[in-house]
Amino acid sequence: MKASARHILVPTEDECLDVKKQIEGGSDFADMARAFSKCPSGRQGGDLGEFGRGAMVPEFDAVVFSAPIGEVQGPVKTQFGFHLLEVTART
Repeated sequence: MKASARHILVPTEDECLDVKKQIEGGSDFADMARAFSKCPSGRQGGDLGEFGRGAMVPEFDAVVFSAPIGEVQGPVKTQFGFHLLEVTART
């Protein structure tokens, strides 16, 4: 199985919740990724492309391979910080 996803990585859970609230209020996910994400993927609107199981950290995989497509998930805590994840496709 492969999935495509995008994410926003921030250092704190509070910041993650704040960004999620803004997205739920109508802000564009990609714009928020460009503005707030600490991951280099933020420049591409948080797009991580397509990847298989095991390519990402376990906490990430657990969400990406089970969450509904097109629904923002998070905060998801990893060793890198706190993520908002959105699965864009799964095959």
